[in-house]
Amino acid sequence: MNKRRDDIEFLDESGSSAALRRIKNNPFLAIGMTGFLVTAAVGAYKYKSRPKGMSTGLFLVQLRVAAQTAVIGTLTVGMAWGMFQEYVLKKKPET
Repeated sequence: MNKRRDDIEFLDESGSSAALRRIKNNPFLAIGMTGFLVTAAVGAYKYKSRPKGMSTGLFLVQLRVAAQTAVIGTLTVGMAWGMFQEYVLKKKPET
């Protein structure tokens, strides 16, 4: 099997450099992860002040849905932006 030089370089990179490379290629991934962390932090802060009748399980389910919405929404915007660049602006992605 013929391996390209790029494939061999990816095998030698550390976890942090691989993460930085992925973030550089897709910045919406980093924005989505940041949205998740912010949603989790706000949920942890608001846990004590939740309504009296709301159970912990219901609060956590609502928090999970909010965190998923932040991540999936950001990735959807990123996909739409990439499609807009490729099909409307006729820019080829740099790979």
